Amino acid sequence: MAGTGDAHLRNGDADVLLKVSDLVMEFPVGEGRKVHAVSGISFDLIRGETLGLVGESGSGKSTTGRAVMQLPSPTSGSVMFEGRELTELSNDEMRRMRPRVQMIFQDPVSSLNPRRRVSDIVAEPLRVLKGRKGVSADKVAEVLDAVGLDVNKVGERRPHEFSGGQCQRISIARSLVLDPELLICDEPVSALDVSVQAQILNLLKDAKERYGLTMVFIAHDLGVVKNISNRVAVMYLGKLCEVGEAGALYNSPAHPYTAALLESVPVPDPDIRPAEREVLTTEIPSPMSPPSGCRFRTRCPHAAEICATEEPQLRAVGPDQFVACHFPLQPVPVSVS
Repeated sequence: MAGTGDAHLRNGDADVLLKVSDLVMEFPVGEGRKVHAVSGISFDLIRGETLGLVGESGSGKSTTGRAVMQLPSPTSGSVMFEGRELTELSNDEMRRMRPRVQMIFQDPVSSLNPRRRVSDIVAEPLRVLKGRKGVSADKVAEVLDAVGLDVNKVGERRPHEFSGGQCQRISIARSLVLDPELLICDEPVSALDVSVQAQILNLLKDAKERYGLTMVFIAHDLGVVKNISNRVAVMYLGKLCEVGEAGALYNSPAHPYTAALLESVPVPDPDIRPAEREVLTTEIPSPMSPPSGCRFRTRCPHAAEICATEEPQLRAVGPDQFVACHFPLQPVPVSVS
């Protein structure tokens, strides 16, 4: 059976920008207990691609993104960025590395300083990195223009004067001003109206092409992730349960959890009743005491005794599709030596 590391490099010669191995993030909650937020996940990110990270609330998606950023550092595991181990860097070294790895946060309004003008908010990363003399008004104007804002109209205004979508544009401009190579988007459209979501997604696509970005796009909306991602990784209770090319994963899900998530997406067809579709009705277990073996087994209609005693490992079900399940919905290819 293939190990988890085999599931994420489609080509041995691929240009890997980010390599995450056996990432663990745990948080103590007192009395010897701890939250198992992320439990030993591994994935590679190829330069220039967008990896969608999806799952229910509490699955560990945002924690994974923050662990990559070292906010805070993971409990254990490896985060290699361009061959450099980020978990071993000192505070000063990480400070110098951080401009190349930027993050867009979920709540666009609270992520902006309400006391500062927009031009100062966008320029702040340059000021922190290079000092006041390193701030370029032309660079600030360029990134604001890239997100559809005119510095002459918005530069002197403050965040409370803008809508949520406009605040998210400002947040994206702040992330782009340092010319990062990796952009981690932590549910950047979940707090926005549906009509605004499409605008922000198109903006991110354009920014990716314009600045040559590599992206991790975290979301719980599978429709949103499909439209922006090259590959999709599905998380459940701190574990990766399926990874694959976006089209293959959406058209032929191999993990029961992935299939259930896809079934939960509303269908705009009055002839299809919700009761006729298989959806998850029970709550996700507590991350303080996750189930043994396969963590999805307590909600899985295909669970058997082996699911409680043996944890499934990611294995191939297609050219670029991997699943961690003892009874995958798609047959596992048999390799012939």
